[in-house]
Amino acid sequence: MEQNQSGAPFDDIRALFESFSDIDENCVTQVKRRDASLTKPPGSLGRLEDIAEWLSGWQRNYPPKVDRPMTVIFAGNHGVCAQGVSAFPAEVTAQMVANFQSGGAAVNQICETFGAGLKVFELALEIPTNDITKDAAMEEDACAATIAYGMEAVADSPDLLCIGEMGIGNTTIAAAICYGLYGGNASDWVGPGTGVDDAGLKRKVDAVEKAVTLHKDHLKDPLELLRRLGGREIAAMVGAIIATRIQGIPMLIDGYIASSAAAIVQAVNPQGLDHCLAAHCSAEPAHKALLEKLGKKPLLDLGLRLGEGSGAALAIGIIQASANLHNGMATFEQAGVSDKD
Repeated sequence: MEQNQSGAPFDDIRALFESFSDIDENCVTQVKRRDASLTKPPGSLGRLEDIAEWLSGWQRNYPPKVDRPMTVIFAGNHGVCAQGVSAFPAEVTAQMVANFQSGGAAVNQICETFGAGLKVFELALEIPTNDITKDAAMEEDACAATIAYGMEAVADSPDLLCIGEMGIGNTTIAAAICYGLYGGNASDWVGPGTGVDDAGLKRKVDAVEKAVTLHKDHLKDPLELLRRLGGREIAAMVGAIIATRIQGIPMLIDGYIASSAAAIVQAVNPQGLDHCLAAHCSAEPAHKALLEKLGKKPLLDLGLRLGEGSGAALAIGIIQASANLHNGMATFEQAGVSDKD
């Protein structure tokens, strides 16, 4: 029988949220001190200076560095695809996972460009989650276990982690999460995803409306909302966000679906995303509105709508540049350049 209230499995997850520590202000101070002495006008590198502070402060180590960046992709399938919400069949998820593993996807090329590792987590692709228009996506214990599994993303101790996903139908899931969290109209949060036609877009809106209406009495608890409206890849990304915060690993969040996982984290703990940056604003129409809800200004806006961590992996280069600028630039004294009076 379906559970109506959160219980022990989610209590364990909530305890992790309560263990979050803050940024290391001593590291931030060291970055600011050196930055003031570098051969440039103060503030002339704009956000790159802020990123160096963010990077060092959340790594809780000085100087900031990006020696072991990692992109992780979580892949899951969704019962809501039975509602005709996607332009592609569900088997494409597994086919794309094989493409990642063989090195043939876009994200493989981007990671290679910046010397980043890539790991793919398959999440029971042969067993889609329940159709959220008819039932809760997952049972509570399964959702909590998937969150815990997502925490394995930090097992190799990266110094910067990017999260992305693969899952046919998951823009519908992300829209349902956002509609459940923020309200408005279902159509505010639904977009074309992988390219559905007008009829497909209407089916997506109808599915999101139906799902949130079905579960509306149980959505005040963000974790309960996740298990009812979410997917395994969303739950695993929540786990990755938790783990990076606990382990002192800054994170780059990819597009609309990854940002919906971030929204769950922020709903549980309003400061839970302080160690995260939004890598980009995707072409999915609702992503901009979601980033505004999260209070995140994206690093890139390139019209990407691919998913698979591609935007987050591209932003690795910006973070690397920030660290290298901070560490490698000469000071006024070293360069024999006159500082301002």
